[in-house]
Amino acid sequence: MLEKTTRVNFLFDFYQSLLTPKQRNYMELYFLEDYSLGEISETFDVSRQAVYDNIRRTEMMLEEYEKKLLLYDKFSKRQKLLEMMSQSLEESDPFKSYIDELRELE
Repeated sequence: MLEKTTRVNFLFDFYQSLLTPKQRNYMELYFLEDYSLGEISETFDVSRQAVYDNIRRTEMMLEEYEKKLLLYDKFSKRQKLLEMMSQSLEESDPFKSYIDELRELE
């Protein structure tokens, strides 16, 4: 469950600008603010089922965006490569600081 939540959070970070304001609000409250479906439904004066359906549809949309654009996949691969490069260098190696700078850009 935690792995799925982490993935959805990353996908949301990458693709939130492609969502409608309502979708963004529901996803932020549910995944980032840890609101329950009931709390979100009360906030927006809609049924709990409507909130659930919207969140599930939005998750599927995020996965579709990822299938096409691969932003999260490329990000993950870059992170792994940076980690491997970092581990292969000595602390005193000047390239280690470049790798640290690259990580900060992500």
